[in-house]
Amino acid sequence: METRLETSPLTRTAVLLIAHGSREPSANDDLRALASRLAATGEHPIVVASFLELAEPNIAAGGDRCVDEGATCVLMVPYFLSAGVHLRRDLTAAREALQARHPGVAFYLGPPLGPHPLLDQLVAARIVELDRTDRG
Repeated sequence: METRLETSPLTRTAVLLIAHGSREPSANDDLRALASRLAATGEHPIVVASFLELAEPNIAAGGDRCVDEGATCVLMVPYFLSAGVHLRRDLTAAREALQARHPGVAFYLGPPLGPHPLLDQLVAARIVELDRTDRG
């Protein structure tokens, strides 16, 4: 069941991407690069990368940045494969905390990336790529 968000001409929607975070900076840079690519499309005026732990900005700071940039609606998009404890507990708590801190802004937490048919297709494509590599 798809939920459509009611928007008005006064709605300014932000996308808050959320990854776990890593001690390895290049792993965090992947999410930042995705945020840049999404922002470049112009579909959403505000796109911010944030992290649950181990990297900055954390989710609270990322959400605050969205609001500071004028967001009236924040789509919190987990960069997680499944609905594990981080998504069910930690990200839900982060959404509730942001909602309490910014009562005039709507915060919506989305589902994980999987299971989803597009993710299945991506894994299948990676299998084909790996199978074609020189393993010698």
